[in-house]
Amino acid sequence: MINWSGLPLGLALALLVAAAPAGLAADIQPHRALYSLTLDSAKSGSGVIGATGAMYYEWGETCDGWTIEQRFRLRLAYAEADNSDLSSTLVTWEAKDGLRYRFNERRLKDGEPDEDIHGEAHLDGPGKGGAAEFGRPESATITLAPGVIFPTAHTLLLIERARAGDQFISRQVFDGSTVDNASQITAVIGSQIKAGDEPNGKVGPSPVLQRPSWRIRLAFFPPNGSAELPDYELGIRLYDNGATTDMLLDYGDYVIRATLDEIEALPKPAC
Repeated sequence: MINWSGLPLGLALALLVAAAPAGLAADIQPHRALYSLTLDSAKSGSGVIGATGAMYYEWGETCDGWTIEQRFRLRLAYAEADNSDLSSTLVTWEAKDGLRYRFNERRLKDGEPDEDIHGEAHLDGPGKGGAAEFGRPESATITLAPGVIFPTAHTLLLIERARAGDQFISRQVFDGSTVDNASQITAVIGSQIKAGDEPNGKVGPSPVLQRPSWRIRLAFFPPNGSAELPDYELGIRLYDNGATTDMLLDYGDYVIRATLDEIEALPKPAC
């Protein structure tokens, strides 16, 4: 699961079947990973001619929850405008029962503060609604509808449905990346790729990646539910332990590729 101004946690991209306790559906391997960001393609009218950057992602585990730390920087080059530098730091915690979530994200544009978002959310029970309370950029409370889930729970649900052979799933996911309600995320899941069937680019053989995986295409729709087209789409290769490779973030006019450079396992807690 990963998140930058348009990339929810989730490469954030991350849950549970509402009736099942979170954390029991998949055997997650805590890990940290480093990705290179480049321009994969751009339409002639987009004005974008290049992109470079990097992303650091860490998925940790505590006895009662999951932690995510994500940092990224991206420079976009334009044909007829100045380059734009974007950066973000995101830290979240999500309870293993899927009912509580804390989020803190700070984004910069060209070295100047762009957004500073902080808050926490809760659900009243599995499958029930709840609320999200924002402390920054301003105090606000949003009601979460029944069926809404949080990002790590979403990743666990994707893994469980992929294992079951499902090819399509759509859920409302709240990640706190904007002062707005949950987004509708639809996922198209490909056939299972057996462990070791494909090389892993620069990384080479890694114990973290010697696992079954699936190619998944995610479409992110705005909260109001009236849009026919998604805000953006994300293609990933998701492993059954939560690791992610081969990411493509499609904004329509241009596509950013995230290539895995390094990955290592982190210890699980002794609970």
